[in-house]
Amino acid sequence: MDDLYSYERDLIKQNITLIAGVDEVGRGPLVGPVVAAAVILPVNYELKGLTDSKKLSEKKRDIFYDILKKDAISIGVGIIDEKVIDEVNIYEATKLAMKDAINKLSVTPEHILIDAMPLDIDIPRTSIIKGDAKSLSIAAASVIAKVTRDRMMYTLDKEYPMYNFKSNKGYPTKEHIAAIDKYGIIKEHRKSFGPVKDYLNRNR
Repeated sequence: MDDLYSYERDLIKQNITLIAGVDEVGRGPLVGPVVAAAVILPVNYELKGLTDSKKLSEKKRDIFYDILKKDAISIGVGIIDEKVIDEVNIYEATKLAMKDAINKLSVTPEHILIDAMPLDIDIPRTSIIKGDAKSLSIAAASVIAKVTRDRMMYTLDKEYPMYNFKSNKGYPTKEHIAAIDKYGIIKEHRKSFGPVKDYLNRNR
């Protein structure tokens, strides 16, 4: 826990207590939105086992999601859909999602800890490479973002079961690409992404 709280502790020593961790999920999938979360945790918060959402089982993520929703001072979630991703590119869409998440916080953070993404905002920030494994606040944001997006994909899976979104979460697995070749694309597919663009080019 100490290792995951060093960035926050250094800020708290400077009387900076409203610290928002920011992270995103969904840059790589062929379908659906990119989702970002911003989370402000209470000072000296502890949640044993919380780390980068990619290292946690789905069951653990769901448990931590519910705990964080209850314990956090504030949570903001930004969702940028596939249309905007196709218009501005995934990198810019990710920044939009992060800004949106920060803007949706009920209190303005004094400092932002962010997972290695430059953001044009008027709030002091620290960019941390692999931050979701080094900062508790960013880890919390990664869990909120991941669970939020996964649940969106489960809903989409019920509508389009042939793509098996419940398992692949929209990522370009062989099975997903084969399903695109067989069934075509849906409106939620990102038309600027390679396999989807290739399908569209082949079927003009």
